[in-house]
Amino acid sequence: MPAEAIHEGKRRDVSRRGFLGLLTATLATPALGCAGYQIGNASLYRPDVRSVHVPIVESDSFRRDLGLRLTEAIVKQIETRTSYLIGSETTADSVLRVRILSDGKRVLGENINDDPRDLQIDLRLDAQWISQSGAPLMQRVNLSIDDNTSFVPEGGQSMATAQQELIDELAQQIVNQMEVAW
Repeated sequence: MPAEAIHEGKRRDVSRRGFLGLLTATLATPALGCAGYQIGNASLYRPDVRSVHVPIVESDSFRRDLGLRLTEAIVKQIETRTSYLIGSETTADSVLRVRILSDGKRVLGENINDDPRDLQIDLRLDAQWISQSGAPLMQRVNLSIDDNTSFVPEGGQSMATAQQELIDELAQQIVNQMEVAW
């Protein structure tokens, strides 16, 4: 075998090794750069908390079952959007306490006979998320959330439907507050 052929074969091996090394480095760099990132909603919530106890929402309102309905909506939001488990008071890592402070209903518009055409309801509540040791887990310990929604009785909308919309929206806001600050 001539010396030129041997030299040519070595050059091919070197260029092949160089290409494979470059390919490996190109593929490995993004994987190493993203090693600290988490995929999914797990990165949005506290890693030190695995379970939450949600006692029935206390209510200062005279409207019946608002506390029960809000509790159910909060639990559904936690189960569907977070990695937290719902636990009992004794087994959970944390407790989310919510209290309805006030609710109201206002007339926004009337017809010529003074019948309400457009009504607005609102709820104001206070939320606290604490660990079993009593340390606050939310950015703000006492969180006051005001929200309102309007409905038109003449259009077939009822107060119960509007209340449920408002309850679902408030439950989303409470669970949003459970996210870790950036």
